[in-house]
Amino acid sequence: MRWLPRLALLLLLSCGLASQALADPLLIEDFKVQPDTRWRFFSDTVMGGVSSGKVSFRDDGGVAFARMTGTVSTANNGGFIQIRLDLPTPPPEGTTGVRLIARGNDQRYFVHLRTNGTVLPWQYYQAGFDVTGDWVEVRLPFTDFAASGALFLQAIPRAGALTSIGIVAYGRDHEAAIDVAEVGFY
Repeated sequence: MRWLPRLALLLLLSCGLASQALADPLLIEDFKVQPDTRWRFFSDTVMGGVSSGKVSFRDDGGVAFARMTGTVSTANNGGFIQIRLDLPTPPPEGTTGVRLIARGNDQRYFVHLRTNGTVLPWQYYQAGFDVTGDWVEVRLPFTDFAASGALFLQAIPRAGALTSIGIVAYGRDHEAAIDVAEVGFY
């Protein structure tokens, strides 16, 4: 009977199903179990800015999500509000991007990634995405992320080096309202 797992793997490989299983998304957050113990909200006030906001965790008809709302102001050299999750472990090598399920107020938002190489507060990798009032899957390949504060940073973040992921309202004066139901990698 020791041969059964090997036979099953061979069958999956021959059918192409194993490669599909590896391409499936890796869910790291669905906001169902105490997300407030993992996610932190902060704004540019840590650097003297005047943006304000909050995060709340909700359940709407069985869909759990984080809702980040607030006012982003570029006054006083500011311009962001953010929720961030520190990753307990990086995603596996071979991971090629970030996946979200999100909706919002017809604005552009950003994902910020930090790695073990982003040691200064202004260093991160950033990619933008747009949301509407409907839930949508967002896939951001690592090749879409640009380094900020690029001193000594690689051009593209490496999956095995990731230490945190942030959902960010950034860079211009606006009212932010974004809901995120899933966060993961693919």
